[in-house]
Amino acid sequence: MRNTLLAASLAALAAGCQSIPSDAPKASASLQPTKGSTVRGTANFVQFDGKVRVAANVSGLRPNAQFGFHIHEAGDCSSGDGMSAKGHFNPLGKPHGHHSTMERHAGDMPNLQSDAGGNAGLTADLDVITITPGATSIVGRGLIVHAQPDDYKSQPVGNAGARSACAVIQRN
Repeated sequence: MRNTLLAASLAALAAGCQSIPSDAPKASASLQPTKGSTVRGTANFVQFDGKVRVAANVSGLRPNAQFGFHIHEAGDCSSGDGMSAKGHFNPLGKPHGHHSTMERHAGDMPNLQSDAGGNAGLTADLDVITITPGATSIVGRGLIVHAQPDDYKSQPVGNAGARSACAVIQRN
């Protein structure tokens, strides 16, 4: 299953990416379940044309549901419940919001949508964040799958609930 998720994630990155330079900055994360969870997956990031494309594949989710998916401040999954990853990555001091607006945390991303088998795939192009060094770099940050959907309104984290999986984003 893990190799299938990795292959699907790489295929999603390759789809429509003919213009991505081979030397574009890349990062990845391997999501591991928090205590009592079965959620796991992979996320790959590539920076080009002023944006970062994330391609994620996640399994072990509740079927036919949405789940908050965020970059968190700390690359620390040691607590067992994901809380050691701290709050949403927010280097620009913005309120929590929808990923398509400028008034949002840098770590706010689209919700994951699971299928009938509890699997979710996501490909999204995000601005504000970078893989290259700087204040908005996601390298060394936490990546969290939440137990509930992000409502994109509630402060400070969108009412997305418990943390079901955690990873540290690492530069490739």
